[in-house]
Amino acid sequence: MGIKGVKLTNESVIAAELLVENLKPIGSITMKKMFGGHGVFHDGKMFGMVDSKGAAFLKTNDSLSKTFENAGARKHGKMPYYSIPEAVLKDHKMLMEWAEKSIKISKN
Repeated sequence: MGIKGVKLTNESVIAAELLVENLKPIGSITMKKMFGGHGVFHDGKMFGMVDSKGAAFLKTNDSLSKTFENAGARKHGKMPYYSIPEAVLKDHKMLMEWAEKSIKISKN
C-alpha cells in the first residue's frame, strides 16, 4: 500500500481497478482503500495490494518469493508482498497463476 497519511492518487485507483478487473474470472475479488493505496481481497482475505504510486504487489511466502524474484519482482519493504513485473501483468494466464498462488497463501 502506501504510507499512512499519503493521499490516494489516480495512479493507485486506476491500477487497483485494472488489477481487480483482470482477476475477475477468479471470483470474489474486491478492493479497499488503505493508506493511500488499496488492499486486494479474495473472500475477505488480503492477498494483494496497490501502493499509492500504482504499483501492484502479491502476497508470498518463502518458497514463492524466490519464483517472484527470479521473474524480476521486488519486495515491498518488510511486508511479505512482491511487485508484479510488467511481463506478468501483460500475460493474463501468468497473472492468474500468480494471483491464485497468493490467494492460497493468504488463506493459510
